[in-house]
Amino acid sequence: MKKVLLTLSLSLTALVQAQNYVHQALILNEGYFDYQTNQIIEPVTIGSYNPANQTYQIVDTLEGMRFGSDVIIDGNFYYVAADTKIFKMDLNTHQEVASVSCPGVRNLGIYQNKLVATRGEYLTSYSSYLHIYDASTLSLIQAIDTVQGPKWATQNIVIDGSSAYIAVNNGYEWGNEKGLIGKLDLSNLSYGNEVDLGPDGKNPDNLVKLGGFLYTVNNKDFSGSSISKVALDGTSNSTVNLAAASTGCGTSALRDNNLVYQLSMETILNEFDVNVMNSSGPVTGHTLNYYELAQETVSGQLYTSETDYFSFGKVHIFDANNIELSNFNVGISPGTIVFDVRPSAGIEAIENTISVYPNPAVDFLNVSIDGVKRVYDLTGKLLIESSATSLDISALNQGIYVLNVNGINQHFIKR
Repeated sequence: MKKVLLTLSLSLTALVQAQNYVHQALILNEGYFDYQTNQIIEPVTIGSYNPANQTYQIVDTLEGMRFGSDVIIDGNFYYVAADTKIFKMDLNTHQEVASVSCPGVRNLGIYQNKLVATRGEYLTSYSSYLHIYDASTLSLIQAIDTVQGPKWATQNIVIDGSSAYIAVNNGYEWGNEKGLIGKLDLSNLSYGNEVDLGPDGKNPDNLVKLGGFLYTVNNKDFSGSSISKVALDGTSNSTVNLAAASTGCGTSALRDNNLVYQLSMETILNEFDVNVMNSSGPVTGHTLNYYELAQETVSGQLYTSETDYFSFGKVHIFDANNIELSNFNVGISPGTIVFDVRPSAGIEAIENTISVYPNPAVDFLNVSIDGVKRVYDLTGKLLIESSATSLDISALNQGIYVLNVNGINQHFIKR
């Protein structure tokens, strides 16, 4: 019996120490630029949302930038693509560490110490649509020209090992949209092996990886939309048309191994089964037109944003059952949401920060702090998710479980 208890204790300690939590969600508010008057009406801002206390604050303003387009996190830093510049920011202090001029920068990807940037701009041609920078200093390593690299505007990036997959859409030249996926070898910075998505796969506006495949959500010529599937080994690719309407600004995301997306101006959130390459139909619980979709992988919560592009922005958080947990106001046009995921504190540090009672418990477990409560078994499987202060645990088998609230873990015994 002592051996069994010791094994459970060691398993519990390892699980608690290995648990991750979302320290903050970074939100890139793209602001409002009036193209008729050529004036910045509302600046680009970066916001930080703390899920533990459900507070939001603006942590930086990117003065002089007409818009922002991407944020990625790497280690203790995050990188922001905004209009004509790339910014490197400290993840804890939000102070600018470095910046570099990169007109037309769109999306970013990072591998070891190489920062990859795609480029594209309306009514503008560049000699290079793909830049690689030193991630430490932001000094330019190489600008791959249109002879050796992509010949048209590029956008989304997926990093897989030492390969960067690049969406080539030329989406800023109306009537000449492209549908290509290129491959950049990050070990020697050679580019090639472009895959043509065909006439129905033009204008990929989102690019994601799942298993051995890439998936793109395409806007075609903005009169329709489609989803393409490309094998990483280059052996196959296929495209399925969605509707006679575009996905607007590429409102789509991976969620629980499927794609969710919205069509332009619609308030229905659709799900697409990537295994059978067919629509699974609408997702219940969603009635707003979204600008951004992002799943937080620790709890599986879905963050969505809405905006009218000139006067407001708001983020809504939904649980795995599509029940809205909370919402909060942000800046105008919140177009990118990324998550700063960190390991939880060790078991000794958390014992005095959360209390549960009774412990052991039979039917109900009372929790001393507010927030979303998640109960895991010792394998890490999520069993209960609730915002209630009293959890119904009557259906659980007898044993030891882990309770997580706001990134804090505590164990309890079910009798």
